[in-house]
Amino acid sequence: MKIGFSTLALFMKDSDEIIKKAKEHDFDMIEILAEDPFYNKDNSPYLNCGLDIRMHAATVDINIASLNEGIRKESIRQMIDCGKFAEEIGAKTITVHPGKIGRNDSRLRRYALEKSVEAVGEIIDKTNVQISVENMPVRKSFLANSIDELEDIQTQTGCYLTIDTGHANTCDNLEEMLNLKNISYCHLHDNDGKRDQHNPLGTGTLNLKLLEKIDYGIIELNNFDNVLKSKEILSSLNLIG
Repeated sequence: MKIGFSTLALFMKDSDEIIKKAKEHDFDMIEILAEDPFYNKDNSPYLNCGLDIRMHAATVDINIASLNEGIRKESIRQMIDCGKFAEEIGAKTITVHPGKIGRNDSRLRRYALEKSVEAVGEIIDKTNVQISVENMPVRKSFLANSIDELEDIQTQTGCYLTIDTGHANTCDNLEEMLNLKNISYCHLHDNDGKRDQHNPLGTGTLNLKLLEKIDYGIIELNNFDNVLKSKEILSSLNLIG
């Protein structure tokens, strides 16, 4: 497995420092969290830095499946803007959340899924990087926390997938998620199987043996010491290479 970490773990740190940390600790990848104020839109540090760069598009106050057209359009615009930055720095992939609904009504859910599909299709059409839709945790408001919904978005748009192991653990469908096609990379973190806690690997109920299926993994934690602890767990399992 090629391994990296989310820049969330180095909150507000300079891009040069983040790259330096990655190389000091023998990481192969970085996922830039494109969330103000987490990232600096100066592209120069990442150009030809020798690392596999991925991006996670903004999620705060963003909903590409919103039933409110204004919110939906602005959310899509920000995804496309993220795509332009990703292209500038040579990032391979942008991870996008599929959206959510405000009320758990089956008719509204079907409509929101249609809007999510339309949105992902538009983002793909207007960007030149790989667009990867992420599976969501167990909460009823989130779209694409089931195999059927995630596959439906992929089938209709041709998008790639970012499989979040912690999210899947709350839905008890990690093994099935990892068997899906065209997975770009995975988010790695642990939890108690009920809540999306983003805990270090080995501290929850996540079946670590299933991580053998993963080729590219981003440790998605908000503390760099815990990132390193999770990396040690992966190393002890002979999963890093």
